[in-house]
Amino acid sequence: MIPGGGQPNMQQLLQQAQKMQQDLARAQEELANTEVDGQAGGGLVQATVTGSGELRALRIDPKAVDPDDTETLADLIVAAVHAANENAQTLQQQKLGPLAQGLGGGSGIPGLPF
Repeated sequence: MIPGGGQPNMQQLLQQAQKMQQDLARAQEELANTEVDGQAGGGLVQATVTGSGELRALRIDPKAVDPDDTETLADLIVAAVHAANENAQTLQQQKLGPLAQGLGGGSGIPGLPF
């Protein structure tokens, strides 16, 4: 039940929406500046991505380089980047999940994977 006769206070609703929008923008900026790692081959290949999924660094241990088997190295790179992106998605859910729920459960919000 809404106090005062049934009509929500539009000014208050607008202020709440603006605050949520600011919180969301701040969280997205924080994600873009936070780096997470993923690895494959017991650490032979390590990838660093931002919390928003941008690949920032790729480190390859020389032991992983076999000129006669570049396919395995390519697989390790893909696995490391995939692991880093999974960690980035977990971070996104931690940072943006509560905000998305406050905006109606997150459905229909562009740019959010959940």
